[in-house]
Amino acid sequence: MAVWVVLMAVAFTLANYDVVAIQTIAFCIVALLWPTAAVLVKRLHDRNKKGWWALLLILAWILAAGNWQMLAPVWQWGVGRFIPTLIVVMMAIDLGAFLGTPGDNRFGPEAEPVKFR
Repeated sequence: MAVWVVLMAVAFTLANYDVVAIQTIAFCIVALLWPTAAVLVKRLHDRNKKGWWALLLILAWILAAGNWQMLAPVWQWGVGRFIPTLIVVMMAIDLGAFLGTPGDNRFGPEAEPVKFR
C-alpha cells in the first residue's frame, strides 16, 4: 500500500510539471484500482475481516480531499487531516504488521506459505 501511495505521489508530481499528461496518470490510477482493491480485500479476509472495511480508505480519501472551510479551524484540521491520517495509519498497522488468522477462517482455508526454493 505504501508503494502505491508513493507511486501516486510521484505520478501527480510528474503531471504537475507537465512531464506526463494528467489524463494518462488518471487512467493509470483507475487501471490500478482493481488489482489494489483485490489485494486489499484478500488481506482483510486473511485477517478474518469483511472486505467492506476497505471502504474506510475511500472515506479517508474523501475526508482528506474535502473542503472544510465552513468549519472552525480546529475542526478543519480534525476532519480534514487527523481523521484521514488516523484511518490510514490504523489500516496500515492492522494489515501490515499483524499476522493473518491461524488456520481456517470464515473466508476459506489458511493461505499456503510461499517457498522460495
